[in-house]
Amino acid sequence: MRNEQIFSVHGDAELLARAGRLLESARNEFLCAARTLTTWPRPATWTTPGPDFTTRKLLTPAALTDEATRDHLRLVLGAGAQVRITDAELPHETIIIDRRVMILAGREAPAGREYSVTTSKNMIDGVHSLFDAMWNRSADYTTYLATDTPHLNPESRAILEALSTGLTDASAARRLDVSLRTYRRRVADLMVTLQAASRFQAGLRAGELGLPGR
Repeated sequence: MRNEQIFSVHGDAELLARAGRLLESARNEFLCAARTLTTWPRPATWTTPGPDFTTRKLLTPAALTDEATRDHLRLVLGAGAQVRITDAELPHETIIIDRRVMILAGREAPAGREYSVTTSKNMIDGVHSLFDAMWNRSADYTTYLATDTPHLNPESRAILEALSTGLTDASAARRLDVSLRTYRRRVADLMVTLQAASRFQAGLRAGELGLPGR
């Protein structure tokens, strides 16, 4: 783009209408920093086009509680993308395309999230430098999962194994010699430990972490 541009849009629909072609125009590099991928519309379409293309995604641990995001991350990792997890608060949720286009996400609002789109080289270079600094201080996805493995005591592992058998709660409670109420409370505690929103997600999370009894 010869002339620098900057404009704002409100909501995902307007962003896709006015900047959708920019999101799909990446040729060399696609950078994304977000607390969760729900920040951006249609994140599942953002994969790695080819071997000479660089995709880097910087996310917070909050993104890992969503199984749809995990599926997306497995997809892009398999396509050659790089993913890192930061424990720091992201000052900007942003997408940078080929160091020529940048989209900054604002706060959620009743009318939809506001997005600022710019081709200003000075602005892009500045945010790109911030991205690189945070990227260098963050853990890659696989390493983060390995170091973030929760500790499960024998009681929790027994619950996890019971879940994997497909037994009803009543049957599982009898097998473990606890009341039905106690069994369900321990299942709920286990789901919190595994950062899972459902029993199905708990099983998937356990599998990702290499925990027995999944």
